[in-house]
Amino acid sequence: MASYVELALDRPPTEVNAGVAVHGSTGPTEVFRLPGLWQVHLYGYAGRLEMHGVGHLIRPGHLSLVPPGVEARFHYGARRCEHLYAHFRLPGDGERRTAPVMQDTGAAAPALSGLLRQTVAAAAHNPVRASAELWTVLWRATGPDGVAGGGAGTRHPALRAAQEYIEERLAGPLTVPEIAAVAGVSHTHLTRLFREGTGDTVVGHVRRRRMERARHLLEASTLAIPAIATTVGIPDLQAFNKVCRKELGASPRAVRLAARG
Repeated sequence: MASYVELALDRPPTEVNAGVAVHGSTGPTEVFRLPGLWQVHLYGYAGRLEMHGVGHLIRPGHLSLVPPGVEARFHYGARRCEHLYAHFRLPGDGERRTAPVMQDTGAAAPALSGLLRQTVAAAAHNPVRASAELWTVLWRATGPDGVAGGGAGTRHPALRAAQEYIEERLAGPLTVPEIAAVAGVSHTHLTRLFREGTGDTVVGHVRRRRMERARHLLEASTLAIPAIATTVGIPDLQAFNKVCRKELGASPRAVRLAARG
């Protein structure tokens, strides 16, 4: 049974404590709660978390979010179980974002682990940096576009990983098999995830993101059009003009002129 939590992330969290927790040495079960603090955990072991009578499987690479004051009951499968954690307050009161209590972070696990380790490293001497790193973790945990209403539409970890990979590499060549391999799923499965999550194909999503970036550079910068074409991964000017007309409804030069009135 899935369950979800809501977080207001319009302001950075206040990091109170972060580190590596070691559990299981005193017994197979531990129960605790933090009356005024949120908890985020990134696990390196198998076990089980119970909240409000609902059980959530723990596996390596899973991430959990526990709200303030909620009793968390952990069941450990080994004598020594380690996970990265951060305890924090959320001072924001704006639009709320929804995330699962427990989610498989998939291909994003190494990046999240790195962010949480940076949170731990900065906590003692640079709390502002620690809060910034933690803020990034929380935004990633709630998905790239946010989720409203009970978690419906929560992004699959493989879809998140694929979208992040695409954003980092829009300037270079991208193939669907390459993106699927990074996301850890098959070509067919990735195509289905994009259809369900974005309403578009993988190729269509890449093309749209390239042209959204191109539009920004055409309208907001003085960068030469050939340089913009290269920056968005379509260095062939004829192909760039063709895609620009199809996606933006005008030639690159016309898009630029229209923005300048």
